[in-house]
Amino acid sequence: MPPSTHLCTHLLYLHGFRSSPHSTKAQDVAARVAARNAGVTWWCPQLPPSPRDAMAMVQQGIAGWPRESMAVVGSSLGGFYATWVAETTGCNAALLNPAVDPARDLAKYIGVQTSWHNPAERFFFQPEFIDELRALECQGLAHPENYFAVIAKGDEVLDWREMAARYVGARIKLLEGSDHGLTDFDQHIDEVFAFLGLK
Repeated sequence: MPPSTHLCTHLLYLHGFRSSPHSTKAQDVAARVAARNAGVTWWCPQLPPSPRDAMAMVQQGIAGWPRESMAVVGSSLGGFYATWVAETTGCNAALLNPAVDPARDLAKYIGVQTSWHNPAERFFFQPEFIDELRALECQGLAHPENYFAVIAKGDEVLDWREMAARYVGARIKLLEGSDHGLTDFDQHIDEVFAFLGLK
């Protein structure tokens, strides 16, 4: 993949459902930014369970960011959120096994949930969060060329066909195996960073 001509100065990372900034991929991206892109503003917030509150927090956090040189990376539910951010700001987005219809998929998780990285941490996934997810759905992509999606056929949680169909026109790297967590992310991080205009 040729390096992007787009210069990224601000990078947002959005984690998935029950995940956190402590996820392996988030930590990998953070380490790469620190080591090779020291001048880049990096933000990976702990997202609240409420989709509405999560995106309100993100909107507030990036309010002063330059739209022409910011980018977002999102994993799973974070990929759904990243799509909303990209559609509302026009920025570039790298999506890692992005959730396509979380309102449908997360309906069965209403109730008490535990945090993946700290099982002692609990939160209540409210029924109204499903409607909040519906409100964030984007119909189509205004600029498919702004997206790079890494999609694993071996994803045990999400259907790769749905993901690929959702991001038609975008740059897609379709992996024959792998898994939902992209445990082989180190093999793809160079392409993600190149697409975003980072080292």
